[in-house]
Amino acid sequence: MDMKHKIIIVGCGPGALDYLTPAARAAIENAEVLIGAPRLLDAFPAHRAERVVVRTDIEDVLNQIAARAGHKKVAVMVSGDPGLCSLAKPVIKRLGRDACEVIPGISSVQVAFARIGLDWLDARIVTAHDKMPEVTAATLAGEKKLAVLAGNDATQAWIASLAASLAASHQIVVCENLTLPDERVRQINPSELQTMKLASRSIVLLIHKEVLS
Repeated sequence: MDMKHKIIIVGCGPGALDYLTPAARAAIENAEVLIGAPRLLDAFPAHRAERVVVRTDIEDVLNQIAARAGHKKVAVMVSGDPGLCSLAKPVIKRLGRDACEVIPGISSVQVAFARIGLDWLDARIVTAHDKMPEVTAATLAGEKKLAVLAGNDATQAWIASLAASLAASHQIVVCENLTLPDERVRQINPSELQTMKLASRSIVLLIHKEVLS
């Protein structure tokens, strides 16, 4: 494959354009093809690049990226940081690391811990955003800091069950729509988590009470 241009995978931050890094913005502005979810593409209405909308058919998106790879400047826009549950993994698997350049972004996990004033060096990250996690509450009970990527109705019951199991030792903090105008960060109890409707962009933090003392 002629790789005159690498595929640029751009971390677009947690939501607000204020959290888009200058490097990410430059890569987007320089692109001839923009690929991303509707809300990411809508953030650049004046951009004249060709647009490929990412929806549920990821294989089709990968085919479209492959068809443009090398001879066009392609920017694949992903939410947050490309290293956390993003399109970056299948793109790199399909095209290879040498064909791709990754521009990191600010993740919602980073913002969530910043909002509560804690470091996240020792945090355990679990995703329940797109599938049921393959870990148990017993496995996670010893973790002092847990960040659960949420926002999926089908997995919220699992998150609520985890929170209930750890309620004696951990404080629950729900972070919704971080950096956006309707951002909401609040401490809740497990029963609230069972009945509330989480936003699609949510992080649930479970922080051991001794860390917060």
